[in-house]
Amino acid sequence: MKYFLLFLFVCSCYHARSQKLFVGFFLGAANYNGDLGGPQIPPIHSHPAFGLGLYYEINNRMGLKADLNYGKISGSDKYGGTNKDRNLSFTSTITEFTFTFQYILFDLYDYKVSPYFFIGVSKFAFNPYTKDTKGNIVYLTELNTEGQGFYQDRKEYKTKQTAIPFGGGLMWAINDNKRISLFMGIRKTSTDYLDDVSTTYIDYNILSSKRGTTATGIAYRGDELANGAPYPADGTQRGNAKNKDWYYFTGASLSLRLVPPHSYRKQNDKARRAKITCPKL
Repeated sequence: MKYFLLFLFVCSCYHARSQKLFVGFFLGAANYNGDLGGPQIPPIHSHPAFGLGLYYEINNRMGLKADLNYGKISGSDKYGGTNKDRNLSFTSTITEFTFTFQYILFDLYDYKVSPYFFIGVSKFAFNPYTKDTKGNIVYLTELNTEGQGFYQDRKEYKTKQTAIPFGGGLMWAINDNKRISLFMGIRKTSTDYLDDVSTTYIDYNILSSKRGTTATGIAYRGDELANGAPYPADGTQRGNAKNKDWYYFTGASLSLRLVPPHSYRKQNDKARRAKITCPKL
């Protein structure tokens, strides 16, 4: 948050006269892809998301954008195709600060609509949780369900991570000072623990002695199902550590120029006329 406020202050002070700064508002949905839920994203796992951003126009087709976004992601074996007997689920909020470079294919001062693309870097925070059989919220990071921090060489994962945001969409210039965008933004993360699932099960007795029966009851929940199997043996596959988790933001945004100047189109037309008009006698 402090980085976003700093960026807002610097841009507002330094670029106020150039009037190339837009403020944007985003509303849409957040989704996730990882070890829970399978390759398809069920509609039930789409959650509302929103954000606030600043865009600095380098020129008519390129710019830099800073965004502060918030959303919620979730996943469940209940809606997956291959691991329903595992019976795991999670939910997490996502708060991110993103800085991207944007490229607009067609000059929006000459065309009304154009595709655009972006890529950059983001810092995000998450904290996966689930609900026990009584409906109580249980935060998963502190349970070390795969033995992070005490089993073999597994390290505890941090709930603040980096990601590479990229994507694109369609931008419509209502006029020189107002724009509407429809977009999809993909986040390639550096963690496999958005859902608290990554590697293998550890021995029941080891996990129970270190983190208690709450951890063993949450690490595997297949025994809650009718005819469910007991806790798996040590080393049994729990997740796929080869593939990192992803999350997405999709939706629409409205961008407004701060302190709108005279129309860029009028400025450009005036400059063109100055070049071709005969001098006065």
